Amino acid sequence: MNTNAVIAIHGGAGTILRASLSASAEADYHAALHAVLTAGQRVLAEGGSALDAVSEAVRLLEDCPLFNAGHGAVYTAAGTHELDAAIMDGSTLEAGAVCCVKRVRNPVLAARRVLECSEHVLFTGEGAESFAAAHGVEFVEPAYFGTEARHRQWMLARDQQRAMLDHDGASFAFSSSAAAGGEPTPHEPIDPNRKFGTVGAVALDAHGHVAAATSTGGITNKQVGRVGDAPLIGAGCYADDATCAVSTTGSGEMFMRMVAAYDVAAQMAYRNVSLQEAAHDVVMNRLPKIDGRGGLIAVDARGNIVLPFNTEGMYRGFAHVGATPVTAIYR
Repeated sequence: MNTNAVIAIHGGAGTILRASLSASAEADYHAALHAVLTAGQRVLAEGGSALDAVSEAVRLLEDCPLFNAGHGAVYTAAGTHELDAAIMDGSTLEAGAVCCVKRVRNPVLAARRVLECSEHVLFTGEGAESFAAAHGVEFVEPAYFGTEARHRQWMLARDQQRAMLDHDGASFAFSSSAAAGGEPTPHEPIDPNRKFGTVGAVALDAHGHVAAATSTGGITNKQVGRVGDAPLIGAGCYADDATCAVSTTGSGEMFMRMVAAYDVAAQMAYRNVSLQEAAHDVVMNRLPKIDGRGGLIAVDARGNIVLPFNTEGMYRGFAHVGATPVTAIYR
């Protein structure tokens, strides 16, 4: 039995500036991350699988309006919501994913049902929803996903005629409101590439198995039908007991082009380097070459965890079984 059971989570990366996050908002994020870690930690402590732990953690992140997944997902250019998620079991290399779903309350649970009940890996749109409905996944009205804060963020992005993601959108909103009041802005208006809102979890269980899951609402004001890295196995999510489990968050197109999650595992397998070295190379060296910004969380079969990012901040945390959860936002 493995005594290094651990779970790590992220709630997205991007331009997260101390100036744009009030003390109360910062406390809310830490509390939310702590609660999710505690729940995942409990699953592992009770002998649950890594797959169960990441499913529960991402389900809770989807239910929390602070993060861009599920309730609190960002708006498309059409004022709608399109959700994506993926999950992978490192012990079997089985995976499941859904994209562009509009009524599934917890996309990660739909992805889990694909993993368990289908010969396929990825379902999209109406087909994904039909599959989810046939397998008992909970549905909600589309309005469930929206929040007032996300709607304001969408209006700002729409006025700027650009796509913008999540935590960068919040910083942009702060900058705009400061400018309206005559105060100097803390930073330039947001670059359209600095936009990353995703949630994810990786875990190692007591049996030595790893798993990963990733979920997102996409990017604010995105074109309808756009799919990023989150539901793509190897780009936004990957798990293999022989190497590691990875969940990414960042400029999705760049993570897709680099097959970033798989690259961490591949470097461990083919270069025989540590998890830390592989993850550092992907996030700090390879992704920046194509202007890829964001980060990832990963765990290997020995319980080593890494949470690197090349942005101003990343909502993140980890919890070993029997230890107090650790949460962080900034560098």
